[in-house]
Amino acid sequence: MKLGKLAARPNAVTLKFSTYLNTTALPPIPAEFGHEHSVTTWGMLGNDSVGDCVFAGAAHETLLWTTTAGHPASFTDISVLSDYSAVTGYNADNPDSDQGTDVQAAASYRRRVGVLDAAGNRHKVAAYLALEPGNVEELCAATYLFGAVGVGLQFPDTAMAQFDNQEPWTVRRGAKIEGGHYVPVVGRRNGAIDVITWGRVQSMSESFYRKYADEAVVYLSPEYLTGNGLTPEGLNIVQLRADLTAVAQL
Repeated sequence: MKLGKLAARPNAVTLKFSTYLNTTALPPIPAEFGHEHSVTTWGMLGNDSVGDCVFAGAAHETLLWTTTAGHPASFTDISVLSDYSAVTGYNADNPDSDQGTDVQAAASYRRRVGVLDAAGNRHKVAAYLALEPGNVEELCAATYLFGAVGVGLQFPDTAMAQFDNQEPWTVRRGAKIEGGHYVPVVGRRNGAIDVITWGRVQSMSESFYRKYADEAVVYLSPEYLTGNGLTPEGLNIVQLRADLTAVAQL
């Protein structure tokens, strides 16, 4: 399995989720939520052998949004690696070119160009906003409202062993950081956070997120909306979309 998220750049994503989050105007966030089990096959999307986790995550997020909305897209290693190459210069003939991805650069590409699916279609996000890394309340609110949040982790060696053993990611004493990793957060179950990585659903504890998250981005996907402009959870985001259009990300 490969990592591949470059070091976080604080404030690289200028719009903040907290600016638009009014918890008093929202219904309570359920103790359990998520649509991750609507997807039957996630796929590795190259991340078992290439450090394309940021773009594998983008494809997984798009797969979740389109499946939940009833028009599932599909992705392959080839389609995902083409976007990874376009942004980072990765060349399969040169292993040294596999250097990972800057999350903000990928988010900008997703808004301007869109990620490529297996049928040759592009899937754009309308906007993206930064969350406070490690803030569980923000993370759960954003995931519940928008379906997925892209999270950057400083990935400890103990987490790889836990993944191999199909155990939740928890904080372990003496862990050493192996590099940066990107995962889509897609739900909350049994007091833990569900993410997608390396082709499957993986659970992580809230304390693991607080300790190891160094960036988090929520995306506004038009493909996640119903015909009347609501998310599947019923949030009306017409005004939010207007505000974000007026302050476009670069």
